[in-house]
Amino acid sequence: MYQDDIGKRSEKVKNVVERGAVKKFAEAIGDLNPIYWDEETGKRSRYGRNIAPPTFPRVFDYGVIEGLKLPPKGLIHGEQRFRYERPMFVGEELYCYAEVKDYYEKQSSMGQLGFLIIANNGEDTNGNLLFTSTSTIIINEAVRKAMSV
Repeated sequence: MYQDDIGKRSEKVKNVVERGAVKKFAEAIGDLNPIYWDEETGKRSRYGRNIAPPTFPRVFDYGVIEGLKLPPKGLIHGEQRFRYERPMFVGEELYCYAEVKDYYEKQSSMGQLGFLIIANNGEDTNGNLLFTSTSTIIINEAVRKAMSV
């Protein structure tokens, strides 16, 4: 179903690790560690500045993968993993993009399931990879049938 999309990626989109957004995100997830929002704590930390929570990349814009057509509803969020080369610093600019890494199918008791693997990547302004967030999107039989109509 999505085998032809493997390897496709979006254009890079500039994002900023904005202080106010980091604070709101930390509050929303219930992680009030002052390393995320208190400037004095950031200065005293081993990083010398504030960092963003590990799951903060969920809020970034990764652009659009041309030709990748996902249904507007019915998808299941199966798994998500984050891998970092270093923390994200509050105030820094990142360039983010998405890439289709894999697609495979499995038979289940609920019918044929599709597994679409998307990697969201973030690079610093020098083009160094900072993080990769890999998501597994599960496409159930009902959604697959609706897509083929």
